[in-house]
Amino acid sequence: MQLYHHPYSLDSQKVRLALEERGVDYTSHRVNPITGKNMDSFFFRMNPSAKLPVFQNGSHIIFDTIEIIKYIERIALVSSGGDDATLSSQEVMEWMNKIQEWDPNYFTLFHIPVKYRVFVSKFLRRVIIARMAESPDLASAYHRKLREAYETEEKLRNAEVLRRSEEHLARLLDEVETKLGETSYLIGEEFTLADVMLIPVLARLVLLNLEESYINSRPNLVEYWNMVKQRPSYKKVIGRYFDGWRRHNTLMRTWCFLQIRNMLQRY
Repeated sequence: MQLYHHPYSLDSQKVRLALEERGVDYTSHRVNPITGKNMDSFFFRMNPSAKLPVFQNGSHIIFDTIEIIKYIERIALVSSGGDDATLSSQEVMEWMNKIQEWDPNYFTLFHIPVKYRVFVSKFLRRVIIARMAESPDLASAYHRKLREAYETEEKLRNAEVLRRSEEHLARLLDEVETKLGETSYLIGEEFTLADVMLIPVLARLVLLNLEESYINSRPNLVEYWNMVKQRPSYKKVIGRYFDGWRRHNTLMRTWCFLQIRNMLQRY
């Protein structure tokens, strides 16, 4: 089984947490979306949306995050000799879908300093143009990605897009806060795939230095966050890249790589 992912990708974090929690072995392929590796023709032919993660088991390829996690759960079930009764409950699935409905992309971009955001955006557009020249048979698909890049820049000029995203997130976290007032985890006293979906959202808020506004203002969420950060899966998937000084190291390596590639005009 192959997983194409990257630590920067929030959906990749969700899938990797599920793999670690369920103890499913896989081969890891890191595809950095900030440096444009997801635009390489090999990956682009497999997934023209260029989105991460992508899960491959033989000829079976899955692009949707929740579908990947459900597939992982079934693999773990078969491996353990369990039956369908041990699959995630309807309530777990409802929470998974509810969390996935919040789109972190524009929210994240809005909270990145403009000079970095603009630099990366220009770099990625040049990457797309370079890949288009290398693979003319994929030109129409690359043109579509180029249009999407310009449309994203246009949306980022609209404060209403950010307002709607912030309100959606606040409503979600308020509901989580209420639920955690009754149980230790999202669904009762046991860690479930619903928690797998939530943890990367909280980690993204911390990465963007928004912990005070969105987490610390909700006491049940604070207690929950401190608890789930102790899980081995969190430490392996997220903590090793973004906890403490590691965050600066991870981001600085990528920034230096982009600067060098841009200076050499190697896209």
